[in-house]
Amino acid sequence: MPETRERIIETARRLFWEQGYTATGVAQILDEAGVRSGSLYYFFPGKDELLVAVLEKYKDLLDPMVVRPAFERTSDPIERIFGILAGYRQLLIQTKYQHGCPIGNLALEVGHTHPKARKLIAENMTGWRKAIEQCLADAAGRLPRNLTRERLSLFVLTTMEGAVMLARSYRSLEPYDAAVAQLREYFDYLVRECRARKERRNARST
Repeated sequence: MPETRERIIETARRLFWEQGYTATGVAQILDEAGVRSGSLYYFFPGKDELLVAVLEKYKDLLDPMVVRPAFERTSDPIERIFGILAGYRQLLIQTKYQHGCPIGNLALEVGHTHPKARKLIAENMTGWRKAIEQCLADAAGRLPRNLTRERLSLFVLTTMEGAVMLARSYRSLEPYDAAVAQLREYFDYLVRECRARKERRNARST
């Protein structure tokens, strides 16, 4: 029975991502999951409860699907941030701009109508930001001391979500690449500023 529940959740997760929550009917979920209606309603009273389960699943998938692949490619904490962003770029290519960030999509579609879902969407976003904050903490020696990690992680998330939306709108990687390039320039500036401050402190102490 746990396998049936997971199959239902995974099918709903894919369909919500591919065509949206509203456009996905229970009958389609049942058909593609290969289960009867009684099996679905045994686990979930309705579609809204299934949405909640999908969002909980996304929280579990953040590390293995989004964070770990980027972290395994490099040990440099700043490059890990851009590795995560590169993953979303690859997703745009693979789906031919059809599908963006699944959490961002659901935020736009159901965030104002489903309070419990909105809470879980925020928790997913927070988990994403925490991964970025950890990278910033690991790179602390290369970034200015007065840097606010929480605000910068929010800026990185905003850049990603906005860049994905623009890439899908224009059906082009150009806006995504431009946004990430601008973010890269900002990180380069922060690293240079930190280095310059250290050099000034060293000069004063000699």
